Amino acid sequence: MSNLDVKRTAKLFIGGTFPRSESGRTYEIFDKNKKFVANVALASRKDARDCVVAARSAFTKWSEATAYNRAQVTYRVSEIMQGRREQFIEELSYWTKSKKEAEKEVDEAINRMVWFAGWSDKLAMVTGSNNPVAGSFFNFSVPEPTGIVATIAPEKSPLLGLVETIASAIVSGNSVIVIASETQPLAAVSFAEVFATSDVPAGVVNILTGSYKEIAPWLASHQDVNALDLTGVDKKSIAQELENQAAINLKRVLRPNTKIDGLTRIKTFLETKTVWHPRGF
Repeated sequence: MSNLDVKRTAKLFIGGTFPRSESGRTYEIFDKNKKFVANVALASRKDARDCVVAARSAFTKWSEATAYNRAQVTYRVSEIMQGRREQFIEELSYWTKSKKEAEKEVDEAINRMVWFAGWSDKLAMVTGSNNPVAGSFFNFSVPEPTGIVATIAPEKSPLLGLVETIASAIVSGNSVIVIASETQPLAAVSFAEVFATSDVPAGVVNILTGSYKEIAPWLASHQDVNALDLTGVDKKSIAQELENQAAINLKRVLRPNTKIDGLTRIKTFLETKTVWHPRGF
């Protein structure tokens, strides 16, 4: 008896669960040879709002965890990614020029996750300071997470780009909503499964599939979203409109085509709190 060819129906990842889109919609994706690969959930604005609720409910626990604990948890994500290495390679191979190119991206993505994990318990030393003041006080500046970060992952490098946008936000204590690559979403769905089986609290990472042109405006204008990463936006006019909507509640915005290193990307989604403390005598 031959095995059935079970076609995958890729779902969303919201609050640690894998629901279908509230709208019930799906869309088909095809490989580089125009061959059908899978049906994928087409997220709606209601799904985006559900993500914000999940991300907000997870933010307090995640942001109040120790930096050392966040480093351990994020490193665990890279361990699970390593165990799924062949799966990621297979999924990227549908669109890459060769298997070797897919292997390169997967290995870079795993290495990058380890790199970001290593920054979690070092950020306070690098971005904070002990400020000299006149008077009998200590004055400290310490970094704090911005809150909920909505990101648009790039179409190219769908796994590595996803790692960059997600990891750079969560290592400092933010929670994330990410719109994955529309044409190459399978790696994002598998990445969601990695988070679901890791120690990352439910709701810290939420992944939507579908068209960012449909979903992003609702996240950009949402009053409970604190920052917007436009890395994956491919049209200047759309980026400008999203930035205008983000200005309603003074969101932090990372513009597309901004060439920055990983540490600068982390710092983009940090706030600085200054604390005064009296000296003892």
